[in-house]
Amino acid sequence: MLSTAPAFTWTRPASWPPALLALLSAGLLWLGWPVHPAPLALVLLVGWVPYLYLEAALVRRGATGWKVFRYTYLTLVLWNAFTTWWVSYSTLGGGIAAVVLNALLMCLPTMAFYHTKRLAGPRLGYVSLPIYWIAFEQLHLHWDFTWPWLTLGNGFATATEWVQWYEYTGFLGGSVWIWVVNLLVFFSIENDELRIKNEAQESAEQASTMRRKPFLIFNSQFLIATLVAILLPIVVSKIISSRYQEKGQAAEVLVIQPNFDPFQEKFEGGAKFIPYHEQLQRMFRLTEQNLTPQTKLVLWPETSLEENNWEATFEANPKALQIRSFLARHPGLELITGATTLTTYPSKETASESSRYRDDIGYYDFFNTAVFFGNAAQPVQFYHKSRLVPGVEGVPHWLSAFVIDLGGAAGGLGRQAQAGVFRTTAPDSTLRTAPVICYESVYGDYVSQYIRRGATLIGIITNDGWWSDSPGHLQHLHYATLRAIETRRAIARSANTGISAFINQKGEIIQQTGWWVPAALRGTVRLNTEMTFYVRYGELIGRGAQVLAVLLLAFVMVRALNRRFAV
Repeated sequence: MLSTAPAFTWTRPASWPPALLALLSAGLLWLGWPVHPAPLALVLLVGWVPYLYLEAALVRRGATGWKVFRYTYLTLVLWNAFTTWWVSYSTLGGGIAAVVLNALLMCLPTMAFYHTKRLAGPRLGYVSLPIYWIAFEQLHLHWDFTWPWLTLGNGFATATEWVQWYEYTGFLGGSVWIWVVNLLVFFSIENDELRIKNEAQESAEQASTMRRKPFLIFNSQFLIATLVAILLPIVVSKIISSRYQEKGQAAEVLVIQPNFDPFQEKFEGGAKFIPYHEQLQRMFRLTEQNLTPQTKLVLWPETSLEENNWEATFEANPKALQIRSFLARHPGLELITGATTLTTYPSKETASESSRYRDDIGYYDFFNTAVFFGNAAQPVQFYHKSRLVPGVEGVPHWLSAFVIDLGGAAGGLGRQAQAGVFRTTAPDSTLRTAPVICYESVYGDYVSQYIRRGATLIGIITNDGWWSDSPGHLQHLHYATLRAIETRRAIARSANTGISAFINQKGEIIQQTGWWVPAALRGTVRLNTEMTFYVRYGELIGRGAQVLAVLLLAFVMVRALNRRFAV
């Protein structure tokens, strides 16, 4: 007896439910994102194709703009949730807000694409999509609600061997690559579906071989263009990598990972709070046990000196005096530590927007600070974190009453206007350290400012314990590899909790500690003094995309007005 089991029937993606296409696109973008294995980053090159199908199918069915927005938002909120859910380890409300609000902001470039395609036609519409998206990514690097964690170019952070050309383009070059390939793949499949549909409506004579031949040539051209767009950047990257040799003098650096639980041990009020003087002694002990006579620099992590440290009297601070005593026993050694510092302002007029006021103090500011001890006698130098975490460190003045806690001590902090570089007064020293504090390492354009100001080494100090053992601290570590490629600077990374590491100038992690263990890591880095194209000229791609986006929007608005008045 013959089987009556139903046969599997393939249906083209254009006929799939929109929610399924949204889920598929979000799932592919998540699958290709760090910290999945490096080869899976290739999935990012097709991750947007289901969404492009979704938008095209809805438009063909006559869906309203509101319906297109709903499914666009569904795609983006799922991708944000799959990839950055770990923010909720700090606070559930903060995690939800980060996902919901960032997905909403991402609708700005995607819906601008929809309206451009509707008003100016598909050809200009599809060209506008990567322009709008990259213009948005550039904006997301510079405004109050900055959250560039999902900048598409970050997606290759575990596949650095494919993006060595970031030294020319920066990470936004990776965003261009992703969009170009996704659009080429979509055009190939979409045109194939249109051919099938058209041939079904034609007679057998009209669908002759001669009539099909031009389309087959057209499709082969798309196939070749797609393969070139995928392979050429990888081949170029391999060539650059094979020819690149690390540059600069060698220096031995020691990074300390004291491993204080930020929820229980690190801060006063925690259930297992470790007194600050005991925390300091653990860092001294780890440092002393791992120093050698060749060590030139020690890095302690973010907020290692957590008590309120007034900058005006910092030199007399007992903790500062202990550090000076330690350095006096080790001539030629430099030390960078994270700290919470405060400074006062003489009047309201001179105070910053982030300043606070108390009757007994006046106007004052809190800072997330890196403090530099060049030697036992040189005056300390301060660098105040500039790129602040939105909702916890960086709170716009008008929004300070509605703070979203994403981890840490909520409230607006002061910030420094520009990058700073730590250097000793020794004239023959080539060790000039960029003090990059935590979240700042996600900003390629900002990190390049340190290099333009003379930094020969990137020193990252951070505290990644807020997000437990999740993809969050791993993504943060791997994003730093892209900064090494963009600037061709070695990186020494000191994490309170998280993973401390050394990264070479090719973006390769050459040493790293374990997760959630007290540790010290000693490594030799090269102090490059040359500037890459990206460092020298900055975000040309991002700024160019913003100019083009403004011109496109102006054109579309004029087109819309002409249509309206023509009617």
